[in-house]
Amino acid sequence: AYMYQLCYASCSTSDSDKLLEDLRNILKEARDFNVDHEIRGVLYFADQYFFQCLEGKKEALDILIEKLKKDTLHKGFTLFEYKPVNKSHFVDWSMKYVRRNSVIQQYMRDQGFELFRPKLLQPHQVEELITLLVDIKD
Repeated sequence: AYMYQLCYASCSTSDSDKLLEDLRNILKEARDFNVDHEIRGVLYFADQYFFQCLEGKKEALDILIEKLKKDTLHKGFTLFEYKPVNKSHFVDWSMKYVRRNSVIQQYMRDQGFELFRPKLLQPHQVEELITLLVDIKD
């Protein structure tokens, strides 16, 4: 398959007064990189945790993983399954950003989590989370 999907979770290292500025910078940098490298994806942030899913050519995603591992704005980088996909989930967005959302909060509660804790999700739950994020209208 020509396209790969990469999903990861991590924990923000920003303190609350820097958080919005850091998020803006993260999004700007992600969008620029993704446009240049034909990567598309979604980022969700809540309760100090990031969940991001990206799709593109494997070579570009490999570069991105190395960048993400070195980034000091987050810690505890946890990679989910890195796999080929047949079609893109994110055709419309270089980087869709979804802020804390009641649908996602409810989904986490239904799975038994009080807070957004993406690292604890099983592969099928990651798939469900992606589907929910794609469907959310900002």
